[in-house]
Amino acid sequence: MYAITIPEPGGPEALVWDEVPDPVPGPGEVLVEVAATAVNRADILQRQGFYDPPPGASAYPGLECSGRIAALGPGVSGWSVGDEVCALLAGGGYAEKVAVPAGQLLPVPKGVILTRAAALPEVVCTVWSNVFMISHLRPGETLLVHGGSSGIGTMAVQLAKAVGAKVAVTAGSAEKLERCAELGADILVNYREQDFVAEVHKATDGAGADVILDNMSAKYLDRNIQALAVSGRLAIIGMQGGVKGELNIGALMRKRAAVTATSLRARPLEEKAAVVAAVREHVWPLLDAGHVRPVVDSEVPLSDAAAGHRRVEESGHVGKVLLVAP
Repeated sequence: MYAITIPEPGGPEALVWDEVPDPVPGPGEVLVEVAATAVNRADILQRQGFYDPPPGASAYPGLECSGRIAALGPGVSGWSVGDEVCALLAGGGYAEKVAVPAGQLLPVPKGVILTRAAALPEVVCTVWSNVFMISHLRPGETLLVHGGSSGIGTMAVQLAKAVGAKVAVTAGSAEKLERCAELGADILVNYREQDFVAEVHKATDGAGADVILDNMSAKYLDRNIQALAVSGRLAIIGMQGGVKGELNIGALMRKRAAVTATSLRARPLEEKAAVVAAVREHVWPLLDAGHVRPVVDSEVPLSDAAAGHRRVEESGHVGKVLLVAP
């Protein structure tokens, strides 16, 4: 098969479409013939040499995919060759085939074409596990999403609205904020021109955000605490703003607030399977009914993954950038 390899870390040009050995599904795994995958920030970090795959994972980038089951490994039940699926991966999505633990498979939702289903696994699992399983967002509460026009952001807006929450977003342009509003966002903050702390407090009569989904980490840490409501929950899922910040413990205690930080890629198989099962139970009915949808910015050939990386690094995209297999 062919896959995107990274002979040496570097810019987008470091991604090389090359012939490699076919993967073989082990016990409890299925072999998926990839229809599409998607560009995630983790893929860019891996390309740059800053985010190695966890032990035992494929060396190729790609944390999600959609496709058809080509073979079943020993001990797999409940799936058949030919089933159309999408999958959460620890790596290997940038390839024509990938071996996937069966617990990380999801059926393609009704009304979603196969290639576009590649936009779902990573964002849905990230949002559901952090906003709902850990932070317990409830109807009537306010969720603040940083990077509301990103793949994760566009999904967080839709899921929060689906459960009856109020949603605030930050984004860097009027055009991106307009797209967020179309998805249901109630409070729109241009972070280049406005202070999100002041805007969130103004829109909530001084209460603040009950849950914050944050991709910036250190850069926003102090301001996120300021923006939290009493008993608020800050869920950190990215480090785009650095890895070391100063936390005012006194402010956190006064608000009786909580800070969590998670990633999906390196979790044990059992934990990822539990997240996928929860997503299938709670989110897939919303997708099947058309209440929630994948937001796709653009599609480029998998063999030209460098173009997809450039698109994401330029930060002009809204939703996911897909890489479509030959």
